[in-house]
Amino acid sequence: MTQPLLEMRNIVKSFSGVRALNGVSIKLTGGEVLSICGENGSGKSTLMKVLSGVWPFGSYEGDIFFEGQPVKASGIRDTEALGIVIIHQELALVKDMSILENIFLGNELGGFTQLNDEEMYRTTRDLLKQVKLDVSPNTLIRELGVGQQQLVEIAKALNKNVKLLILDEPTSSLTRNEIHILLDIVQGLKAQGIACIYISHKLDEVLALSNWVAVIRDGDHIGTKSATELTQNDIIGMMVGRELEELFPREEHDIGDVVLQVTHAQAMQAGASVPQVNDVSFTLRRGEILGIAGLIGSGRTELMQCIYGCYDGRYSASIEMEGKPLKIRSQREALASGIAMVPEDRKRHGIVPIMGVGKNISLSVLRDYITSFGGINLGSIDESRESQEIIDYISRLKVKTASPELPIKNLSGGNQQKAIIAKCLLTNPKILILDEPTRGIDVGAKYEIYKLMHALVKEGVSIIMVSSELPEVIGISDRVLVMHEGSLKGEFDHQGLTQEMIMNCAIKEGV
Repeated sequence: MTQPLLEMRNIVKSFSGVRALNGVSIKLTGGEVLSICGENGSGKSTLMKVLSGVWPFGSYEGDIFFEGQPVKASGIRDTEALGIVIIHQELALVKDMSILENIFLGNELGGFTQLNDEEMYRTTRDLLKQVKLDVSPNTLIRELGVGQQQLVEIAKALNKNVKLLILDEPTSSLTRNEIHILLDIVQGLKAQGIACIYISHKLDEVLALSNWVAVIRDGDHIGTKSATELTQNDIIGMMVGRELEELFPREEHDIGDVVLQVTHAQAMQAGASVPQVNDVSFTLRRGEILGIAGLIGSGRTELMQCIYGCYDGRYSASIEMEGKPLKIRSQREALASGIAMVPEDRKRHGIVPIMGVGKNISLSVLRDYITSFGGINLGSIDESRESQEIIDYISRLKVKTASPELPIKNLSGGNQQKAIIAKCLLTNPKILILDEPTRGIDVGAKYEIYKLMHALVKEGVSIIMVSSELPEVIGISDRVLVMHEGSLKGEFDHQGLTQEMIMNCAIKEGV
């Protein structure tokens, strides 16, 4: 029997007396891929932090063996010396340094007085060739796309003589082409005998890539099975502890008259030669879910930013709500008009990380809680009413948090997203814009967001949903608009709509 490259036995990790991991055991042989699946907050990342040395030996219970030897790491440097390298979802590259400088940062070749620049250049060039990235080693990281930066992280790992590569949500922000390149590289690493632990919510990738799939739920190891024995529904059932009736719940709801009409939307970045949004016009009806599809860079997000008043270049559009013209030049004006938006990048634009969950939720409506007497603003906050509404929305959206005072950065991605939606709903919007609402969150949280969307449209709220996930667009939307290079190229009813129809429209040059 082949000796496992990695064995983690009965790992227990607690925070303030609460168990995040409850006796989890996994093992992996060289040249194999083990995918770890579970809802956000299930313990996946905690387990990887134990393995990679972020949580040092002595801060957890249980044993780790690598190449048959016990691991007692005091930090990441110790595990990297063994050949265990983790690439986090939030990439750790220095944007103003070159690819070469990032790859050799802290591991430069040469002596104290003279670096071996030629050898580092040659090595970097070979590593880039290995990860199929055709750029100069001297290219600055900020000049690369997210997918290319992900490949640089892998090249950096290969330079550390990696034996076990841990990839945490590596494709959440990548295009389809970049995903195919990344998956091909992982397959190539397998052929070289390099093992991989793969964490992803994209179950099609998990089944295509993995030898084994381990599922963790609420800190417990539910089981590890051969990927060939599993379907996506099997994994979902293990993750959530129940069968989901269907991944995209569709509920009947009434669609009313036109509530929003956008005409001749135009957006241009300073110095650009072509517009990011080029003369786009569309309508949205009361109680409708309108999906916006298109490739990354097609102008979907920029169009939504024009409507919400937060586009950072020059833009214009004729906007009418319920037949009345609107002039929106700021987010405050959009909110006052009854339009709220959940942004694409929740960490940069959706939350204040160090602020409590509750304060993040009430942030957009703080003015509503200012006390007054006889029409005079007293300048103090009615904290009792604020607190009660926060608690009500935490309950309504099932935000999992130990306390409303807990910093929102400590929540899982899915719970952060639900808190951002709660913040938007507190403004009582007529129109809710959701830009990539389920990116990077697990199937259980996705299902809850879909159910919430249907509950909102039944109440008469109109929703615009931008999504790169075509099954999601088709499964949730009543009507779908498709964009290509800033222009609106097609409009479809959801009945009979296929992914092929959307993609054909999304890549065509003509109207």
